[in-house]
Parts: sequence; C-alpha cells; structure tokens
Amino acid sequence: MFFPTLFNVKINWLAYALGLVAVIIVIPDISVWRFLALAIAGHQFLLLFYSYGYVIPVRYWAGAMACLQYLVGPSFAYSGLDELMYFKYRMQVPEDVYFAYAIPAVICFILGLHISGRLWGEKVDEAAVNRFVESNTQLPYIFIGIGFLSSIVSGFFGAELANVFYILSGFKFIGLFMLLLSKQPVKLLPFVLVVGAIVSSSLKAAMFHDLLTWAVFILAVLAIKYKPSIFVKIWFTVGMVVTVLIIQQIKSVYRSNITYGQGNSAAFEESFRTVDQSGGFFNPNNIAESNVRINQGFIVTNAMKWVPEHEPFARGAELVKILEAAFLPRIIAPDKLKAGDNSLVFKYTGMTIRQGTSMSISALGDFYVNFGTFGGCIGMFLFGWIFNLVLIGFQKFSKDFPIILVFTPLVFYYPIRPDTALQTGLGHLVKASFLLWVMIIFWKKDLSRRGIEQKILMEQAKREAELARGG
Repeated sequence: MFFPTLFNVKINWLAYALGLVAVIIVIPDISVWRFLALAIAGHQFLLLFYSYGYVIPVRYWAGAMACLQYLVGPSFAYSGLDELMYFKYRMQVPEDVYFAYAIPAVICFILGLHISGRLWGEKVDEAAVNRFVESNTQLPYIFIGIGFLSSIVSGFFGAELANVFYILSGFKFIGLFMLLLSKQPVKLLPFVLVVGAIVSSSLKAAMFHDLLTWAVFILAVLAIKYKPSIFVKIWFTVGMVVTVLIIQQIKSVYRSNITYGQGNSAAFEESFRTVDQSGGFFNPNNIAESNVRINQGFIVTNAMKWVPEHEPFARGAELVKILEAAFLPRIIAPDKLKAGDNSLVFKYTGMTIRQGTSMSISALGDFYVNFGTFGGCIGMFLFGWIFNLVLIGFQKFSKDFPIILVFTPLVFYYPIRPDTALQTGLGHLVKASFLLWVMIIFWKKDLSRRGIEQKILMEQAKREAELARGG
C-alpha cells in the first residue's frame, strides 16, 4: 500500500465518519472546499491521537499543525467568524481561490513527510534507553543542568549565540525524557522542576508556543512509558484542547495586563476573570479573535492578493535568501535574513506591522510568492521531504547511538510550527542537528551502543569481583 503510515493505520473509522456527519449537522451550509479541508484535518488528528503510546509523533504532529493553521482556522473564518473581525484580519481572497492552493499544498507536505512509508526516527528503543540510563546515571541530570544553565545565560549574548543557547536550553527536556523512559520510578523533583520552568517562563514572557509544544512531547513520552488506554487518551486530549482554547482566548488580555517579562499566575487568573466577565469563552467575538491566532491562512491570502498584482513572483530569488539564512552562519553571510525579519511580510503582503510584532508568511506563503500555486505545492512536498530525510538520518544514527532518537523533539519542536518563518524553522533544524553531531563527537564513547554495553559489562564484572571478595 502506498503511504502505509497514512492509511494502513488502526484508527476508528466509525468515529471519523461520525465526526464528518457532525460537521455537516453543525455547519449545514458548509461548502465542499471547507468540508474537504476539515476531513483532511480530522484524518491527521486521528492519526496523531492513535500514535500516542508507541512513537514520538513528529510527522503526525507536523501534519496536524499544518492542517490546524492552514485548513481548520481558514475553514472557521469562511464559516462566519471572519465577519466578526477587523477587515485586516479577514481572509483576503474567496475560499475557492485559497483552498484550491492550500489543500493540495498541505496534502503535498503530508506526503513528503510520509514518503518513506515508515515512522523512521520516531520509534524509541526503550530497552536501549534504559541501558543507557543505567550505565550513565548522572548524564540525564547533566543534560537537565545544561538546559537550565543555557536558559539563564542566553540573554547575555547576541542573537546568533543566544539562538544556540536557546536550543541547548531544550536539553533539560531531553534529560527528563531519559529519566521517564528508563525503568526507574519517575522522580517527581526533576519532573516538577522542568515542567515548572517552562510554565514559569511562558507566564513571564506571555509566549505560550514553547509550553504547548513541549507539553505534547512530554505527553508522548509518558504515553510510550505507560501505554494509556483509549479512554485515558481521550481525557488527556480533551484537557489539552480546553487548555489551548483558554490560553488562546486569554493571551491578548494577559499581554495587555503585564509588562514584558513580569507575568505570573496571579495576572493570568485576573485575565481569566476579565475574559469570563466580558462575555465568556463562548462569546462569538472572543472565539473569532482566538481563531485569528490559529489561522495562518489569513496572512497567506494577503500574499495571494498582493502577488502578482502588486509584486511579481520572486521566482526563487527570495527562497535563495531563506536558504542562505538557514544554512550559512552570519560570519559567512553577514547580510542574511534575521530570525523574525518582517521585511518579507511587508514586501509580499503589503501589510504594515507594528514594531516588535513577530509575523511571517510561513512556508505556505513563502513557496507561493516564489513559485505560485503549482510550484508552491512542489515546494511544500520538498519541505515535508526534508523533515523526512532528517528523521531517516536519525534512524541510521540510532543503530550505533540509540539514545539519539530521544533528541528528535529538540530538533523539530520549532520547525513543525506553521506560524514560524521558513528561514527560522530551517535554521533551527540545521543548528540543532549540528549541535547533536558535535555532541556525538565529544561523547561518542558514552553515547554509543558499544560503549554502553562495555560499561555495563565492566560494572557487572566489578560487582562479581566484589561478591567474590566478600565470599
């Protein structure tokens, strides 16, 4: 079967069919375009749901996030929420024009992710991880320490080095994953410290992307360890969805109530009460505003409206700049695009953005402004294929270094977000992969399968010698 990881998977097809029937009942006037968009998204969400318990689902998460922001958000916007929003935040082209590009492009991205036909790079060898932790009992805690130290010192360096320390700060999660996947009882203190740190930093900065992304990977690792039942997964899914919806509706009020870097739980609770008293979480205006934050499509439609009417297609020129920014260090390319650079947004959408606001036209928009709709679909396929190739590389490395698969969330947690600028996402992918390669070089003996087995044999021999002396 073609693409078995997309279709030859045990999911509840009855639940899927009932979900599509519910969509028709709730939105009786839904167009074919919106129905198809939601059908594709529903399939990806179910694949993601059933993947919990046996893999760290990078491919399924990337596909689900693309569907959420390129298909689901726009579908809700075209279903009436657009009418409640300020005109600048509305979809700028008719739905048939947008979905005629977005649906094939998202499908191409998903096919690129799954072209290998296997979930290579995502299936963790739990026995190997346990042997690693048993033979390197202090290393998970060293990783956690590196993560905390990097979080503290990152603010003392320029953008380039700060980004490196930002990646290294994720090592605290890798150390936690090692502890969770070992056969040792879960130690509450490191778990609380790591999770508490990401919650605290998210509240202070009023930026919740990292919190939500790491949360889904932590849950994936816990699911691999404990193999939860379908009902447990349903409850956790409902809890996660409710949490995300609350954060999305509170976020703008919360940011206006605090000074950057000064947020806390008390301010969050106050913002919760403010939203609740201003019409509640089911107020149509609040829902519409929340939808804008997951609707990357409205920025893409601005690009589709602006190009080529006001600005010609770049024909690859901008993509060269994006690839330069992702792959070349600034010492070689001093004028390369910066992370969070909004110049492309203004040039290819005509949108004016307030200083300090981070916005991108995303991979879907970047490929469109370079190559149009057909070329954009090819670009999205290649984008997914890059993810796939990196994961295959992880799989090959895991033959000698099985622990390396625990690091896949560190490499992909940023690139899988559709709201990320293409140069920033690819840049993170390159830098994180390079850092892991350097780590393997320096810790080759401790990280390799052969080194772990030798250390275990030495420990066994030492214990046997001690027992012999004692006897």
